[in-house]
Amino acid sequence: MTTLLQIDSGIFGDNSVSNGLSQAFVEAYTTAHPDTRIVRRDLAAEPLPHLDATLAQSFMTEPAEREGDVAVAGARSDAAVAELQVADVIVIGMPMYNFNVPSTFKAWFDHIARAGVTFRYTANGPEGLLTGKKAYILAARGGVYANTPNDHQEPYIRQLLAFLGITDVSFVHAEGLKMGEDVAETSLKAAEAEIVKLAAGTAARQAA
Repeated sequence: MTTLLQIDSGIFGDNSVSNGLSQAFVEAYTTAHPDTRIVRRDLAAEPLPHLDATLAQSFMTEPAEREGDVAVAGARSDAAVAELQVADVIVIGMPMYNFNVPSTFKAWFDHIARAGVTFRYTANGPEGLLTGKKAYILAARGGVYANTPNDHQEPYIRQLLAFLGITDVSFVHAEGLKMGEDVAETSLKAAEAEIVKLAAGTAARQAA
């Protein structure tokens, strides 16, 4: 059985375009590969706390020795890490806020970037420990940024994931969503078609 981790961070819930794109991927994927187990984390509905000294302390403390707020913070991080460790496929609905990722997504990453757990330091530099996974980033943007110097989002996300060993990453962009109805409709249709194609292709490869 394949496990798919769906991560959303759009602040508008069911009205979020990026959430809708990630859900479209999940539906297309499960249609082509019905034995998939879905785990969903909505970072807007249930945001993780931002990195602070308590969370950092939990990283440096053995689970059995954590107490009080450190134990609570560590348990939250452990749960997020466990979801990622068991996932074969990672689907991220990614809105663009102020040229980059939502702060809730950054907070999630701060919970799962754990030295000795999801990456390790070696004599040759850091090594990601979450290899063998496939990630899809479904990006919704009001303007047009892909392949321009103003796209601070895609390079950042690729670097974050690669740091953990996740290097097989595909982006689907729905751009120009605030540039008129015609532009938005055309962009969304193209993104949705690409999503169906990618989801079906992924399922076919895993079933082979």
